[in-house]
Amino acid sequence: MNTSGKILASVAAGIAAGAVLGILFAPDKGIETRRKISDQGKKLADGVKNKFNKGKDRLNEFKEEFEKTVIDKVNEFA
Repeated sequence: MNTSGKILASVAAGIAAGAVLGILFAPDKGIETRRKISDQGKKLADGVKNKFNKGKDRLNEFKEEFEKTVIDKVNEFA
C-alpha cells in the first residue's frame, strides 16, 4: 500500500472511531444508540465502496492508456 493509501485508511479509521465514540457517549437510549451506530457504519461502508470503485475505474483507465501506448510503440518498431 502506498503512502497516500495508508493516510486515507488512517483518516477513515479516525473518523469512524470518532463517530462511534461520539455516539456511545451521547445521552440516548440503547436502541437509539445502536441505530445511530448502524447508520454511521452504513455511511462509512458506502464511502469506502465509492472510493474503491473510483480507484478501480482510475486503474482501468491507466491500464487502457498503458496498453494503447505499448501497442503504439510496438507498431512504430514493426
